[in-house]
Amino acid sequence: MIVLDDATLLGFLREDAPYGDLTTRALAPADRRATMTFAARDALCLCGVEEAARLLTLIGAEARPACASGAALEPGAPILEATGTAEALLMGWKVAQTLMEWASGVATAARALTRAAHAVDPDVAVACTRKAVPGARALSAKAVLAGGAGLHRTGLSDTVLLFPEHRAVLADDGEAPLVTLDRQIRALRRACPERTVVVEVKTPGEALAAADHGADVLQLEKFSPDQVAALVARLPAGSPARVAAAGGVTPDNAAAYVRAGARVLVTSWPYTARPADVAVTLAADRS
Repeated sequence: MIVLDDATLLGFLREDAPYGDLTTRALAPADRRATMTFAARDALCLCGVEEAARLLTLIGAEARPACASGAALEPGAPILEATGTAEALLMGWKVAQTLMEWASGVATAARALTRAAHAVDPDVAVACTRKAVPGARALSAKAVLAGGAGLHRTGLSDTVLLFPEHRAVLADDGEAPLVTLDRQIRALRRACPERTVVVEVKTPGEALAAADHGADVLQLEKFSPDQVAALVARLPAGSPARVAAAGGVTPDNAAAYVRAGARVLVTSWPYTARPADVAVTLAADRS
């Protein structure tokens, strides 16, 4: 699946080489051909190979992916081979490499987090937020999905999430906080009857009130695993409200949050992952 359109990919090339590759154009005959191969230098979860192949195709190369996004690769595993003019390959080289390294870094992090959570309970959802780098949301979403995680929300238009900021800014004059919470949850149910109502809370009291007023999901902001466990223990028996832990979730504490009773782990952590290391080899094609 390619999530970046041709115009976006060509824009990446224009940013890096607005007037072509001056060094290669000065040195290489126009008909000089070459081969370029990409391989995993370290173990990684691959993402972005489809975009890299398409980018190279757009500048006249023939690209042959060895695997697809989501593949778990060992060091040395082949990713992509391309043939074409030396000028085309050298111009597309770094853009294609960087795109795969960045996306694979996010995918690898998402896989590590998901595996840590699923080692305790395979039914727990790991959901990555919309807090990706602006302009990179589509590729970020592809990367976390390639890593086995899910999407918390792709944007403000697709889910209902009632933040404390909504409750503060949109409260009626003189209205008590719990009255605001109850009124806003009821208003959301009327306006969006087919949507799950998620309420972010910052204290146990807010969480219990939200559950009492019918929230489907209690999103516990920056609760520790111990605080999550204490809150879960205080929910009424048979409460339909699901508990989501949000803020500061990493592979190091994911298992603790799951054991505490969180059914959803909400995280932005993969987006700050170190890029994966993709090795590139270029060689003249003498055939």
